[in-house]
Amino acid sequence: MSTARFQPTTTLAAASAACAFSSSVKHHLGFTLRLPCNNYVFRSHSIRRRNLSVFAMSAVSDPLEVCVKASITVPNKLGDCPFCQRVLLTMEEKHLPYDMKLVDLANKPEWFLKLSPEGKVPVVKLEDKWVPDSDVITQSLEEKFPDPQLGTPPEKASVGSKIFSTFIGFLKSKDASDGTEQALLNELSALNDYIKENGPFINGEKVSAADLSLGPKLYHLEIALGHYKKWSVPESLPYVKSYMKISGPFGSDFVEVCPSHKYGSLAMERMKMQFSRWIHLLKHGLPEDVIAGWRPKVMG
Repeated sequence: MSTARFQPTTTLAAASAACAFSSSVKHHLGFTLRLPCNNYVFRSHSIRRRNLSVFAMSAVSDPLEVCVKASITVPNKLGDCPFCQRVLLTMEEKHLPYDMKLVDLANKPEWFLKLSPEGKVPVVKLEDKWVPDSDVITQSLEEKFPDPQLGTPPEKASVGSKIFSTFIGFLKSKDASDGTEQALLNELSALNDYIKENGPFINGEKVSAADLSLGPKLYHLEIALGHYKKWSVPESLPYVKSYMKISGPFGSDFVEVCPSHKYGSLAMERMKMQFSRWIHLLKHGLPEDVIAGWRPKVMG
């Protein structure tokens, strides 16, 4: 087990220690940890078998316990579940500390089945009660920790909501003429038109819960369809492609693909800064895990 405690200061020595700690986290976890820039106490990660603790910057003293899918290809790594990633992204955006427990869904431990009888993830402990379902969890987090606000206005909440189901239909399809590809293209085209007129995010210039839900799903779409169908989002949908770059794990390519003439420079910088915090977290959904995760549906 590797543990450490940090109290941020402005000294050079502290800065050097912070860099060393960040490098250590990257070595163990495969991502670069954000270090706080204020006076909150920062607690480090704690690695153990199928139980990984990650703490984000927050005034909340006790970390929230959250059970998520473990990787099926690499030990002690976060898995590919987009619903788990949605919950983790919500916690990140709200700067909530959390204790992430990795669950092997192929061999569910007894302790997990006791708190989640249906054996599903994500599950989060809120006020001594284990809460399932990403919809319920994220709404509960919004109510309990309202700052920053991530709620999506009702009239915008359904934007992109049919993309995931049409993606699954196309992925599972064995008939090229059954209309499933066109159904997905229709949904992506609708998102493209919406982002063009209302973007850069679903709620304009402000990230909302809808983005946190859609981003991981678009990552699955890109990886799974690229592998099993040799298919990618067409170039005729530039706003979808730019949105995928900032809401998925390929943020470094953002500037190259975003149709920047549509948005002001301030909005562009805000987009890049907002999503930079997500990139490494989403990268935990390793392509190998995404591919392996969808294999039963494709082959079955």
